[in-house]
Amino acid sequence: MSQSLPRHFALADIAPTRWKNGGGNTREIAVWPPAAGMDDFIWRLSVADIERDGPFSAFPGIDRQIVLLDGAGVTLRADDASFSHRLERIGEPFAFSGDTGLQSTLLGGATRDFNVMTRRGHCRARVEAYRQGFSFDTGGRTVCLLAVSGAWRAHDAGLVLQAGEGALYGAADAASTPSFEPVGDTALCLCVTLETEPGQ
Repeated sequence: MSQSLPRHFALADIAPTRWKNGGGNTREIAVWPPAAGMDDFIWRLSVADIERDGPFSAFPGIDRQIVLLDGAGVTLRADDASFSHRLERIGEPFAFSGDTGLQSTLLGGATRDFNVMTRRGHCRARVEAYRQGFSFDTGGRTVCLLAVSGAWRAHDAGLVLQAGEGALYGAADAASTPSFEPVGDTALCLCVTLETEPGQ
């Protein structure tokens, strides 16, 4: 079966948006619906650079997942004391509710994190980290790949993702089963599968 052609992106080509509190910046990879704001998105994918300790805003009704990409990590403490988590292992997703605000404390210098946000009851996200070859089904789903380290080569598509690059397969694209293989022994790739509820 032929593969859908994904939208290729590179984090270096995405202009960062500075946080209002000056503590870091965010690069938005994709959002649905297109051009949706922070109050009306169904899902949102972004990468954040955290430069100093500070708060994370609450997002009521939003489910969140965060993955450390680079740096020593950060401790996330919920304002309502529902959890405290040390995000210190690169490539290991941490899921939490956006219903409460957070306080972030850097563990040793600036960090870079991948963020997945989905509106509860409208969309669900699965975040997986791969160090070996993998494949996935695009039928009716949005799938985002982000190469964290090393390089990843797509079978039969002529696509190679270097570290800091990714590919976005749209839910409306023709169904296919792309597969990727790592180039080298230290490759790491994140795969996010987004499934919207009927009617969304």
